[in-house]
Amino acid sequence: MAETAIPLFLDCDPGIDDAIAIAYLLCQPDVEIVGIAASGGNVSTEQVVRNTHGWLALAGRTDLPVFRGAVHPLAQTATAAREEAEAATGARASSDAAADPEYAEVTHGDTGSGYATLPQPTSATRDASAAQAWVDAARARPGELIGVMIGPATNLALALEIAPELPRLLKRLFVMGGAFNYRGNTHPTTEWNVSYDPEAAARVFAAFGEAYVAGEAPFPPVIGPIEATEMVEMTPERLSRIVDGAHRASPRWRALLHEIEEALRFYFEFHEEDGHGYLAHIHDPYVAATAVHWARSAAASVPPIRGAGAPRDPAEVQAESRGSATAGRIPWAETAIAPVDVELTGTLTRGETIADWLGRWNRPANAEIIRRVDAARFLDHLTDTLMEGPQHDRTR
Repeated sequence: MAETAIPLFLDCDPGIDDAIAIAYLLCQPDVEIVGIAASGGNVSTEQVVRNTHGWLALAGRTDLPVFRGAVHPLAQTATAAREEAEAATGARASSDAAADPEYAEVTHGDTGSGYATLPQPTSATRDASAAQAWVDAARARPGELIGVMIGPATNLALALEIAPELPRLLKRLFVMGGAFNYRGNTHPTTEWNVSYDPEAAARVFAAFGEAYVAGEAPFPPVIGPIEATEMVEMTPERLSRIVDGAHRASPRWRALLHEIEEALRFYFEFHEEDGHGYLAHIHDPYVAATAVHWARSAAASVPPIRGAGAPRDPAEVQAESRGSATAGRIPWAETAIAPVDVELTGTLTRGETIADWLGRWNRPANAEIIRRVDAARFLDHLTDTLMEGPQHDRTR
């Protein structure tokens, strides 16, 4: 591990593109993965935990701590708790809230790994909950920890209940999720991670955004929504380049790439059936890579968007509330800061992410949103990274 290691906590729900994100992070010699939260989203929590262990086993990284995440979204969990209380008092239960939530097997396959075959877990899941693991990691590395959330926000929302000060402890939070003024990939206007648990996403965006607005954090959370991440398209040709070009990688890494190839074959088929062509939108690796490269530049003194604790007059608030451009701060991206919220009550739009680009709310900006991605440059970087594999796994 490099002397200037970047401590990173990953919250994921593998998931095919999650698996590629994990593989990418394993190739970064200066990244210390201090914990991986695995919970339901693409498939059930138990299956996600198995998948996470399986991908790590293929990579020979069973040393990394994996924490079991939440089983149900916040609203479903709250309803189940209410029904238990009603049953305990003899009251009539209102609905079956303990049923499994909706998953994305149609996108990722019944196991969440497409056609890949993963080994059975050989290492134990840690005893602490994923929410507690978030808190422990942040308290152990105050002001240093990079948070990367590429699954639903449930675990982090629960962590905020344990430690409301969490937004002040992280160096920065990077989120894959949302769709701003864009057609959804779940319902007509919603993206999967947010749609799975809208209350959790709203709670996380509010807490981390408020810490920035209050001057308690120098950077707002970064959100990579699907209108940006869908620009990152894996094709069969590029995938073949990666797999066939992994000459320096160890046999173990080449075996992992083979299973990623099998997983992506399912993902290609899904995207073709969904009308996108025989390709795959790989959202999660881009956000994970962005977090790492931003953290490296931050180590070289990236200035905050505004100084923590800086006084803010009404003109500054109004300027920030209109999507102020911040191009160049986030790798491979054009971004803007704006006020962000999540729709929780709309009968047709529940789970939609809203950015107030015109300043109608008269609220200060609370998030930095990735608007466009230089997909070609990023994909070349990803290709080279996966072909090379982790440094310690390369043949001489």
